[in-house]
Amino acid sequence: MQRIGSAFRRVKKETKVDYATYLGVIIAFIVMSVLQAQGSLSRSVSGMLVPICCYVCMAVSLNLTVGILGELSLGHAGFMSVGAFSGVITAMSLQASVPNELLRMIIALLVGAFFAAVVGFIVGVPVLRLRGDYLAIVTLAFGEIIKDLINCLLVGWDENGLHIALNIDGTKSIDSLGLSENGIEIVKGAQGIAGNSRIATFTMGFVLVMITLIVVLNLIRSRAGRAIMAIRDNRIAAESVGINITKYKLIAFVTSASLAGAAGALFGLNYSSVSAAQFDFNTSILVLVYVVLGGLGKIWGSIVATVVLYVLPEALRQYADYRMLLYAIILILVMLLTNNPTLRSAISTLKEKIGGGEKSEGGAGK
Repeated sequence: MQRIGSAFRRVKKETKVDYATYLGVIIAFIVMSVLQAQGSLSRSVSGMLVPICCYVCMAVSLNLTVGILGELSLGHAGFMSVGAFSGVITAMSLQASVPNELLRMIIALLVGAFFAAVVGFIVGVPVLRLRGDYLAIVTLAFGEIIKDLINCLLVGWDENGLHIALNIDGTKSIDSLGLSENGIEIVKGAQGIAGNSRIATFTMGFVLVMITLIVVLNLIRSRAGRAIMAIRDNRIAAESVGINITKYKLIAFVTSASLAGAAGALFGLNYSSVSAAQFDFNTSILVLVYVVLGGLGKIWGSIVATVVLYVLPEALRQYADYRMLLYAIILILVMLLTNNPTLRSAISTLKEKIGGGEKSEGGAGK
């Protein structure tokens, strides 16, 4: 009975944290929407709202792989680029047939999530049999391969449909697609996408963040999520009780890739021009920093760390040449503080005092 009571209190605490995460995101959205409607936000801050939502989705989805599954992935920007380019290509192709921007954006996000999930499955089947540094190196290579392939991609659209070609040998150009007079040049190789309609909105960013949180948190609390965490904690023990290691790893990896693809599609629809250089190795490392600083396995921590670290460089812009130096120093100090034993002990003591009421109730029940 004592174990059942302890498990019940733990589940109850996790549910409270989940609902607090949802509530915090909703309150933040309402506050920012009101400030934006009143014109209280500067142009630079308003321009950061959609990218922040995209990077929050990226950090939460990567935390599913790194924090919950326990595997280091360095190619998350690759899934983001797949979603961005497939989503923007879809949105630009549907401009004539689907005039409604909201519907076009929803379709683009679904297409971006689907193609990223497909790529995640194709990459995950062979890659997830590796562990540790080997997995990190292979995912890093995957991200670079995707970037190089996109740089060779030529895409156009006319009344006959999509025209796609790969300029691997450097002899082709967008003109070689043979588009009609009414055709649209969408992807121009290394030049990327230009002339894209900016249809992304902060409201859609909020909706995507909520969907990402609901998917990830419900997966974590489900039977599959418990199996994924068992694999993280002890692979051999999990395998010995009949857990299919590859299956559950693939569930986490594909879900993470799909959410990253949707975030990439929204990110691409927020800019008039998109290039593969925006999704390089540095982007994967940046998202990984958000996850590590927020705490591995802590979804709310990823949200807070993403918002703070994305806004921080803009807040330090007044310091000009020293901006990134200060940014790096702040990152180091935060990591030192969060790993300080004294500070951790103080936080644990505070948690025990807050949870004292629940403990006393448990004692009375005994």
